[in-house]
Amino acid sequence: MDNDRATEPAPGGEPIPAEDVPPPPAVLAQEASRRGFLNKISLALCGVAGAAVGVPVLSYLVTPLLRPTPEEWFTIGPVDSFQIGQTVLRSIPEVSPVPWAGQVAESAIWVRRTAEQAFTVFAINCTHLGCPVNWRADANLFMCPCHGGVYYSDGTVAGGPPPRPLFQQATRIQNGQLQVRTRPLGIG
Repeated sequence: MDNDRATEPAPGGEPIPAEDVPPPPAVLAQEASRRGFLNKISLALCGVAGAAVGVPVLSYLVTPLLRPTPEEWFTIGPVDSFQIGQTVLRSIPEVSPVPWAGQVAESAIWVRRTAEQAFTVFAINCTHLGCPVNWRADANLFMCPCHGGVYYSDGTVAGGPPPRPLFQQATRIQNGQLQVRTRPLGIG
């Protein structure tokens, strides 16, 4: 068929090459419908991919607004069990555990008694990237083993990459018991 089209004479009498001869209208319609079909399939697949990425991101952003993390008071222990000037590690229930969390459903805090009725409670996480900090009583410093963050005993940054002091949690004394309010990290 291409050979037949190649031999058709042009109005000037010379034959038209096969690549310059337009295809018949039926072929053009078939190519247009195939192109339209593939275009629709591509758009549908892009929509599915966009939804696959967009729905989790949107739910991540909206869920805290619809279901805020609870803040609860937990008893840490009797006030008399803490010595003034001493920093000790205590475990507390995680503020928003999931049913399959296992041991991760517990978190830790550093409790420091600063006066007779005054306590400072620090989250265990470094403010740089969240690694757990260690209390070094011999140096009177909190140290992060991951990237070398160092904090003074009051939680302020002594050195390294941490951008801000250790997160503190509110405390209160009820019936001779020290209680701490749990909350998500970074919320004042």
